[in-house]
Order: sequence, then C-alpha cells, then structure tokens
Amino acid sequence: MRTILITGPGGSGRTTVAAATALRAAGNGTRTLLLSADRTDSLGAVLGVPTGAKPTEIAPLLTAWRPDATARFRQDLAAFQERATSALDLLGASRLDPEEVTPLPGAEELSLLRAVRDAALAEVHDLLIVDLPPTPQALALLALPEELRRYLRRLLPPERQAARALRPMLGRLAGVPMPAEWLYETASRWDLELGAVEAVLADRDTVVRIVAEPGPAGADAVRTAGLALALRGLRPDALVANRVVPEAWSPGLVAQQRKALEEWQETYDVHGVPHLGHDPRGTDDLAALPVPGVNDTDSTVEWPVTDRLAEEGVLVWHLPLPGAIREELDLIRRGDELVLAAGPFRRIVPLPSALRRCTVDGAALREGELRIRFAPDPDLWPQTP
Repeated sequence: MRTILITGPGGSGRTTVAAATALRAAGNGTRTLLLSADRTDSLGAVLGVPTGAKPTEIAPLLTAWRPDATARFRQDLAAFQERATSALDLLGASRLDPEEVTPLPGAEELSLLRAVRDAALAEVHDLLIVDLPPTPQALALLALPEELRRYLRRLLPPERQAARALRPMLGRLAGVPMPAEWLYETASRWDLELGAVEAVLADRDTVVRIVAEPGPAGADAVRTAGLALALRGLRPDALVANRVVPEAWSPGLVAQQRKALEEWQETYDVHGVPHLGHDPRGTDDLAALPVPGVNDTDSTVEWPVTDRLAEEGVLVWHLPLPGAIREELDLIRRGDELVLAAGPFRRIVPLPSALRRCTVDGAALREGELRIRFAPDPDLWPQTP
C-alpha cells in the first residue's frame, strides 16, 4: 500500500491539500483512506461531511477516519490495570474508572500511529493519506517509534527476560511478589507494535509531502522541516506551494511569493496550488485544486559509506543534511551509536557494522552533506597478512 504523509506549518492548508489529494486519487479509481489526528473535526469541515471514530465514506472509493484517542487511551489503561493487578494490590493502589480518565498529552499522536499501522496491515485500501499535525509535532511524531523502542531496550533489555523463569521460585522463597512477568511482556508487546509502525514509516512506499504558503514564514518553515527530515534520512517527494495568488493581485505579495517559489524550485519538486479567493469547502472546491497526484518516487535518502582506505586510510560516512549550518552541528560517538544534532533537532543512530570497528577521525560539512571520517581501530580491525 502506498502511504503519503502530509504536513506543513500551522495555517498552511495542509488538511485541505490532504483532502484534495485523497479525492483526486479516489476519482482515479484508487481505494483511498484519509486519516487525521485533529481533535476537532477540521477534516470534516473541509470535506463537507462530518468525520469521527468510525470510518466514513466521503465519495466512491474514498473513506475518511479520525480515530478517537480518548477511547483508545481508556482501553489501554484498562488493559494495563488488568495486567498490573498484583503490583497495584501490593502497593495498595486504587484503580481508575474509565469515566474519570482523560487522555494524556501525546495520546492523539499515538492513536494516529496505531491507525497508520492498522490501516497498512488491513490491506483494505490501496492508498493511505495521513493528515499529520503541524510540522513541529509531525516531526516529533515521525521520530517517536524509533526513540521509544530505543528507550524500551535500554530500560528493559531483552537479555534480562531470560531470567523470567526464576521469578516465581524467587517469589516463593522471598514470600513477596517479585517483579511481575507483565512488565517484560508489556515491553515486548510495545516493541512489536512500535516496530510495525516504524516499518510502515520507513517503507519505500511511504513518502512525506510538505505543504507551505510561499513567503518568508513558509520559506523558514520549509527549511526547518527539510533539515529535520534529512536527519531522519528522508526527503519530501513534493512541496505543495499552497494559495499562490494571481498576478493581478498585490504586486508586493506576488513578488514575495515568486521569490520563495524560485528558491524552492532549486531543491524540491514544487507544485503550485492557486488561491481560490475563499477557503475551499466541500468536494467541488477540493476537486478544483490542482494538487499533485500519487507518484512512484520515494522519500528515503541513502547514507552511504565509501571506502577510502587505500587512498587516505579512512572510511567516509556521507549524511546529506541540506540546510545544515556548520556551527549548529554536533557529533558524539557513544559506543556503537552516533549522537547527531543539527540545529534544534537530535537523533541517535546506530553505526554501520564496518564503522563500529573504527574511531572517528574528523568530520566536515560540504555542499549540504556531512562527511564523517572513520579510521580503523588496529585492535579491532582485521590485519592483512
């Protein structure tokens, strides 16, 4: 299944573009599911049809779904309390009733990720279009599965699960319950679920698409989003320049938009969507928007390692980071991982296997690409006879 993740700065019209893209795909005969995480029904306002926790048919081959984060959060909490019964009883804790539970911050994002996973596994639709939150939240959302899996493995490493068989015996000897089996079972289940979400997000049939209004604010937002996505090894398949005004409008605004468009066209596949003179509402307005369709490109960017051992005695890891500023880059080697910071964004990535037996020999930013040099560690590198 093809998946298009659509985001953009707040107020850029990303929900409108997502809806128009889904409507166009369905009109071309593609079974399409449109997902949104908004707590308020902005998606329904654009489509002209209310959306909610139950998938709603908007048009032939087009279904919209806005998962109910509150209901899912209550279900998860009830399941957690059921599994943790022994521990809660030992602590004298009282259970929470579903009626008194309100979702914690981040519940909408987790609910959306699960919906993405469920839609991909169901294989009912050919195309999934996801109306992501505004760019800052969307970038955090895309990073969430990888980061949570890393935290789980550090806090509850799989190797410790080998001792599970001893816990009942130790509990009987000590006379008190030992750390419960459900803790590791829960961690294992979460790791499996997060891994499924991560696989969908990392799939080559999943692309990221940015929506922005051409202008100074939009240009800054696109630059920031491009750098954050590059840090995750991603590049937008298209940049939708929304609300492009006609030439007859204010000359100052036209010139401002033209400057941003020219700058974007140097880096991205830009698609201009004209301003209709009003906020699009309903399928007729959406059908009038010339949004880009589904293409066969992907958003994944390779981070290759080149062998310069014969010439320079090093291996070079190439990380494309367009928009990065040298003074805002930071690298820290930590075991078999690299802590990489670019501006306000940070990611911890595992080193390729060949580089784990090397030491960092330097780094340079050239033409939007970070090149990290690794020298073989004599104590770990195989010696040639």
